[in-house]
Amino acid sequence: MSLAEVAETPAAAGGTPGPPRTPGPLWTLGLLRNELSTTLRRWRTVALLGVLAAVPVLVGIAIKIETSDGSSAGGGGEGPAFIAQITNNGLFLVFTALAATLPFFLPMAVGVVAGDAIAGEAGAGTLRYLLVAPAGRTRLLITKYATTMAFCLIATLVVAISALVVGALLFPLGELTTISGTRIGFGEGLARALLIALIVAVSLIGVAALGLFVSTLTNSGIAAMATTVGLLITVQILDQIPQLHALQPYLFPHYWLSFADLMRDPVYWDDLIRNLQVQGLYAAVFGTAAWARFTTKDITA
Repeated sequence: MSLAEVAETPAAAGGTPGPPRTPGPLWTLGLLRNELSTTLRRWRTVALLGVLAAVPVLVGIAIKIETSDGSSAGGGGEGPAFIAQITNNGLFLVFTALAATLPFFLPMAVGVVAGDAIAGEAGAGTLRYLLVAPAGRTRLLITKYATTMAFCLIATLVVAISALVVGALLFPLGELTTISGTRIGFGEGLARALLIALIVAVSLIGVAALGLFVSTLTNSGIAAMATTVGLLITVQILDQIPQLHALQPYLFPHYWLSFADLMRDPVYWDDLIRNLQVQGLYAAVFGTAAWARFTTKDITA
């Protein structure tokens, strides 16, 4: 479904305006499908996903070269979590790649997509035409946020699948040794890898809501994307300052790496639950702020 099809109404076609139409579920699903398709077809999005897919490739090749002489990866405990285990089991490349991309690459990609969601349409002059359709501002905003959350999942899966393929090609696969020292089968390890990828995707919904809110404040997609990424970097810096330890549990990146607790036996759920609570809080606060701003915004473009 094209933008013209979304925006078409009897009045726009030159006919007699009829009573306001209430969009049904199929119309809403079509709008969501159109938004997701449009987002994924953009060259900017393709480039972001390409960079994310390349990170596990570079990490895997680097570790393969480093350990080609029989030395241990990770330099005796240095580097991201799980990196020393990759040479024994390629599945650990999935965990390492997610740990390497989550602090910056993944949230940056999500921030770019979220920041462009509303501001990009306004800057291109297509926002008014989207609102001509019987969606309403609230439904359109929800569709934009759902599209961004779908991108969170897609981007995370791109990293995980790329890492899994590279890990299988360069390193052996088999049973895994958990952080607790117990051994689990490859099937269970694969299931935990999928669960970790889902947790990482959910960990990005706070950034998505923040970016969407920023996107409603300006008509410039570039300004919204730059502001969102700038806020992301600022919060990351604040999370590393020891003097702000009392504030840090309330910052959205603070519990991002808690997904490593899924590789314990038994699993430690405390920080995982706190992470989900913080992300839900940011999604609620900035989602509400985005709705309040967008529903009262004067749309002139």
